[in-house]
Amino acid sequence: MPKDADFAGLHVASLESRRADDMRRLIERHGGVPHVSPSMREVPIEPNRAAIDFAYRVMTGEISTVIFMTGVGFRFLMRSIEKHVNTQRFLDSLSDITTICRGPKPVAALREAGVKATHRIGEPNTWREILRYIDEHKLAVANQEIGLQEYGISNASLVAGLEARGASVRPIRVYGWDFPEQTDPLRENIQAIADGQRDLLLLTSAHQIVNMMRMAETMGITDQLRSGLRTTAIASIGPTTSQMLTECDLHADLEPSHPKMGHLVVESARRSAQLVAAKKRLKETDDKIRQSISFVTESQVTTEKHPSHDSLFLKACRGEPTERTPIWLMRQAGRYMSEYREVRAKQSFLELCANPALCSEVMCTAVARLGVDAAIIFSDLLPLLQPLGFDLEFVAGDGPVIHNPIRSSEDLTRLKRLDDPQSLGFVYETVRQTRADLPAEIPLIGFAGSPFTLASYAIEGGGSKVYTNTKKLMYQSCSQSGGGAWAELMSTLSEAITVYLNHQIAAGAQCVQLFDSWAGCLSPIEYTEFVLPWMNQIIAGIAPGVPVINFATGNPELLPLLRGDSRTVVGVDWRIPLPLAWDRIGRDKSVQGNLDPAVLLADPEVIRDRAADLLDSVAGRNGHIFNLGHGVFKETPVENAIALVETVKELSAR
Repeated sequence: MPKDADFAGLHVASLESRRADDMRRLIERHGGVPHVSPSMREVPIEPNRAAIDFAYRVMTGEISTVIFMTGVGFRFLMRSIEKHVNTQRFLDSLSDITTICRGPKPVAALREAGVKATHRIGEPNTWREILRYIDEHKLAVANQEIGLQEYGISNASLVAGLEARGASVRPIRVYGWDFPEQTDPLRENIQAIADGQRDLLLLTSAHQIVNMMRMAETMGITDQLRSGLRTTAIASIGPTTSQMLTECDLHADLEPSHPKMGHLVVESARRSAQLVAAKKRLKETDDKIRQSISFVTESQVTTEKHPSHDSLFLKACRGEPTERTPIWLMRQAGRYMSEYREVRAKQSFLELCANPALCSEVMCTAVARLGVDAAIIFSDLLPLLQPLGFDLEFVAGDGPVIHNPIRSSEDLTRLKRLDDPQSLGFVYETVRQTRADLPAEIPLIGFAGSPFTLASYAIEGGGSKVYTNTKKLMYQSCSQSGGGAWAELMSTLSEAITVYLNHQIAAGAQCVQLFDSWAGCLSPIEYTEFVLPWMNQIIAGIAPGVPVINFATGNPELLPLLRGDSRTVVGVDWRIPLPLAWDRIGRDKSVQGNLDPAVLLADPEVIRDRAADLLDSVAGRNGHIFNLGHGVFKETPVENAIALVETVKELSAR
């Protein structure tokens, strides 16, 4: 045994069937406590009557579109029908109808059989992308018979989405793997994973994942299992198994250098301490977030109970019809207002942010003067960094400066977690004070910086145009186990942001917004790899039922990645026409935006014309919140901002 390949007494689960004894011995040999439970047995679906019937329906033209979810699934399908139908005729028929492939693997499998896929769904290849692609490309599915090659677990969300678009869905099962005859060991192992009693899970087959999730469903513990798997280190034998994890919204923490059982066990043992430590950290984060959600619940502050629940703004957040389009402005309390300048002249910016009474005064003054439909607390993105160990100063003429930036793994020793959320109590008091001072029917928005923007400040030491240090640390993580310094920084920031926002909600915010001011420097690939997992974690951790506005500026190509969950509103900057942005995001989402702030420097006639054009461009759609594509410029005449609000109210009245 390699000296460094030692599980050191960790509890290691495996779902291996055919070589269960070998797996058990390997785990024991490398110092682990094995929990091996066979998860499947091969059951020939021969003849696979459903697959044969499906093939005939394709050949006779009854099925007009087929969605292939996996490459291996297509190959299984061909194997199931090859003795029963004319396979060349079937392939020719496939070539004549619409084929939609979820990612590159089914495309490659079809190509091997001489069939060119009609459509290929892009990253991240989930069922959401399939439905979005159908909508964006206006594929004809209404009143059509759609064949859906499944991969073990029926995707109820995809089926429901297709049926909602008028399709008749015919799922086809092609895998022939059933549960073992004795299922008690498997049930016990799955329950133990769900209960957090296993440190690692070793997977040697995609089918093991399918059967694990199927069994959890029969046991009624699917959500509990997902929770347990989130804090269990998962090692996948290779890309096919990892892809299945991804399709089940799970994640592989390790793939061995060679897709063999021995390599899987040895390399998992070698990295087990590090992997388990990372999962322990994740469990601690989950516990902190659960505590912050409980804090919201205990505060008995919910949007349903608040008088602003039926406001235009919150109704638009929920995608409900409104009698006119609601409007508020980012940076609506700022240097363009004389009232703000008078208050600001008497203290530094940080001193103002730490004074809840003054923060409430400047925001409530702005709301009353502009006549907007929502307020946002007066604060800044960066004070959150101070309790995390960063030395923040706002320097006249230079803006915010971080005097102790993070540039390497060694610098992480200074990084703290938000162990005491009340260190930001002045922000929560600003929420309480502003909520108390506002008219009850006006919703109050809390906010935080998104983790990438905060990380950029923390790494660069201030603003940047090229983000050299940020991207250097980002890309160094690609060669570092566990994601290196980047993952550690993003994990700490994401945990803090989630807890911070939940405390704002507990203090009285009816909605929260995430500002990603610097995300525009990222490509969609970079955002997906280095930012999106953390954003998903934050949004999932915010108190249920509270709308979340996800706003990233600078790159319209990121918009499809900002959808978040069902209550997420996507903020749009001015760099893209709003109808096009909304189509990219998905018509099922509410959107906020997106007038160019520079328009407010123009004459009132121009402001009116541009506002009218924007409103006309999305007329008839529910869920639009009118806003600027970024904050109000300090040079903006107050009268112009007022004119915009009045124009939107007048022209959008239904």
